[in-house]
Amino acid sequence: MKYLSLLFALFILATSHSFSQERPREKGIIIGVLPTGSINAITDVPGVKVGHLTKIEGDDIRTGVTAILPHSGNIFQQKVPAAIYVGNGFGKLAGSTQVQELGTIESPIILTNTLSLAAGIEGAVRYSLEQKGNENAQSVNAVVGETNDGYLNDIRGMHISSDEVIQAIMSAESGTLAEGNVGAGTGTVCFGWKGGIGTASRKLPEGLGGYTVGVLVQTNFGGNLQIDGVAVGEKMGKYPFRDAMEKSDGSCMIVVATDAPVLDRNLERMAKRAIMGLAKTGGIASNGSGDYVIAFSTAEGLRVAYSAENGNLETAEFVRNDDMSSLFMAVIEATEEAIINSLFAAETMTGKDGHTVAKLPVEQVMNWMK
Repeated sequence: MKYLSLLFALFILATSHSFSQERPREKGIIIGVLPTGSINAITDVPGVKVGHLTKIEGDDIRTGVTAILPHSGNIFQQKVPAAIYVGNGFGKLAGSTQVQELGTIESPIILTNTLSLAAGIEGAVRYSLEQKGNENAQSVNAVVGETNDGYLNDIRGMHISSDEVIQAIMSAESGTLAEGNVGAGTGTVCFGWKGGIGTASRKLPEGLGGYTVGVLVQTNFGGNLQIDGVAVGEKMGKYPFRDAMEKSDGSCMIVVATDAPVLDRNLERMAKRAIMGLAKTGGIASNGSGDYVIAFSTAEGLRVAYSAENGNLETAEFVRNDDMSSLFMAVIEATEEAIINSLFAAETMTGKDGHTVAKLPVEQVMNWMK
């Protein structure tokens, strides 16, 4: 048992290293026309932090947690404007109704597997209650999303604990991120190949505000894979309904962050465009797919204080409707690239019942791209 624990600890340490192999952009696949942020990740948005907990044990545990923090302060006391858009609702997104009602997020955003949703809620709530200044809080709206990793992971074992969720939150950092078989993407499958966590960003020119948009995805869905317009899924013979027994169900969680001062109504409009980015990769939001987008702004001038004097009016500066189009384009491009990044970073994995999911054959893909 001590030996297994040591291996597990070493694996978590190993997966903390960032961008361990060449990403599509480094191989010459340039998706879109807008420039990326400095590291092409959601953490290009100032203040955003991400933490992974990767759990690989024995022959059948292949799962994890990914935590996204909108800022490094007390999120419950300084809530961020936010919105949620449902592309297809065959899934579970805890906390969504309060975000839709009030237009704010007050907890870390947690991604995990379907049957660990409750652990995600408990971990995010416990973390929030233990934050200094929250001693009198009696309600916390935890935002927790999921995809089903049950093909590779013993999902019925519910192997994620609330303590591990807190570990993921506490490990969150800015800077470069691990992608592929890490965190909530450890056991996921995408377009028939190994999926995982992916991230990307776009930086608008100063003439368009100079804002940054970052996206993080947990890819676990199907369709006819296209990479920058090349029909990879069709060429590989991996696409829905190729024969009557194949399925394309699955899910995709998409988190969109921006430092642009955008209120919840326009954040929802941005979230809708993320589904367009998913569609550009060949995703079809099938009947059994849970495709959700969570969007938030880190702009300090738009944060909502938990405690404020009654009767005071709030004032804020925010982006006009007429100036949203460049942000829409940034979301579409970053989402498309984040999904493709998740596939390029993922490695072949064997899990529950000896199931094996192969990594995307990158060399063959690159030959087609050329």
